[in-house]
Amino acid sequence: MADELSKMFAALADPTRRDMVARLAISDATVSQLADPYDVSIQAVSKHLKVLEEAGLVTRTREAQTRPVHLEAEVFDLMTRWIERYRRQAEERYQRLDALLADMNDGPAAQRREDDRPRRRGKAS
Repeated sequence: MADELSKMFAALADPTRRDMVARLAISDATVSQLADPYDVSIQAVSKHLKVLEEAGLVTRTREAQTRPVHLEAEVFDLMTRWIERYRRQAEERYQRLDALLADMNDGPAAQRREDDRPRRRGKAS
């Protein structure tokens, strides 16, 4: 699983590949359609697609004379589960920290700090 995730995250580290994935999330596209908005060659786009394909994020099919690229959206479930696990752990740590800080601000230590403050005396009229 770790190697799969490493490949996926490495493939998505490039902004052009992330953009391609976002576009493929809307609909399948051919290599030339994917190359349209970029100032790069078809070969460069093919190299990007090869990285995405090796990571398991996209597949290419054959339809007549074209080879549409398809996003394998279910692969993102693996990434989502991995991210969610660490998000939950972080959330639990923040909740413990919030409880500790609340205890420090409202608990006995806070009361002692307040008791130790010098009292201000107003001027007598």
